[in-house]
Amino acid sequence: MLGFLVRLLPFWVREPLLILVGSVFGVRIMYLAHRDGAWMPAAIGLVFLVFTAVRVHTVVRALRARRAAAPASAADGAATDAAKPQPCPQPQPQSESQRPAERRPTAPAAPTASVAAEKEPNAWGQAVAAVAVFAALGAALWLGPQLLPADDDGTSRPVSCADGEDEELPSAYRKTPRAVTGDELCEALNRPDLARLLGTPAETATAVSGTSGTAPLTDGKVAQPEAQVQFDTYTVHVSVTYNHLSVAQYVKLMEYGEETDVKTLSVLGRPAVFASDHTMKIEIDLGGSASGGPVGQGPLARTLSVALDAKDQGGYYDITVWSTSGALPADSALLDIAEKMLPTLPERTV
Repeated sequence: MLGFLVRLLPFWVREPLLILVGSVFGVRIMYLAHRDGAWMPAAIGLVFLVFTAVRVHTVVRALRARRAAAPASAADGAATDAAKPQPCPQPQPQSESQRPAERRPTAPAAPTASVAAEKEPNAWGQAVAAVAVFAALGAALWLGPQLLPADDDGTSRPVSCADGEDEELPSAYRKTPRAVTGDELCEALNRPDLARLLGTPAETATAVSGTSGTAPLTDGKVAQPEAQVQFDTYTVHVSVTYNHLSVAQYVKLMEYGEETDVKTLSVLGRPAVFASDHTMKIEIDLGGSASGGPVGQGPLARTLSVALDAKDQGGYYDITVWSTSGALPADSALLDIAEKMLPTLPERTV
């Protein structure tokens, strides 16, 4: 298709265009071949240069033929006019009122071949115009990525949290002093350095979410916002429970549960505890059956629970990390996340 369109162009537009494209591509490919030390690109660049040389030779021959044809056509026209027999004038009777000295003006001569030749399209003008147009196109393609805004460079960027300003919050949030919403928690968790804190600095978040829900089995009376950021390697989930359960009481409950590798510590002057537990694995059958598969045991997750305040008067943050492969980052990664994120969230007032 492209070759057909090129053949439709006039000769003095098509040939300079082919010369420009061939020379640019040939020189560029030869430079890359010299830089990389590869012989195959060098052969391709040589083909482009040979093609360009052939087109230059064709244009030179056409220019020479055009210059030689112009004087020859003018000389042939003069010779033809000289060789043409002239009719003999016949004597006409003259009246007395006519005088020999008075003659009517003769009609202007017909335009010569040189005037017609001047009205023909200028070959050099067409060539220069073609080169200028495609030089401008090449400059636009070359400088376009540098002149376009940074948002249009095509590079991947972190996923942003959804704007939930129009979302109506449950009544539990209005009754809880300084309770954060799911969107605020998502903004605090979706930090630019979150992947680096997890030990995977080259990754970018693939999915983020934030919900302003309530704790289960509380009849909607306890606010529990949640946020989650997912990477290719790890998934980070953070929730805040605004209840009266302290971390100390939570640790005692862990002793009766299935949590493993429990370790108490202090984070930002607040009581905290590490614990490990398996996530749930739910299989959904999309083949048309009425129900999915059974709920099974998912990969192991590591959770850091931190009290809402230094006095541990109730409520806590849960920062949980897991991966589909079962691998977990070091506990120091969760500590770094907590120390970076928690100061950006308001403390609950009593």
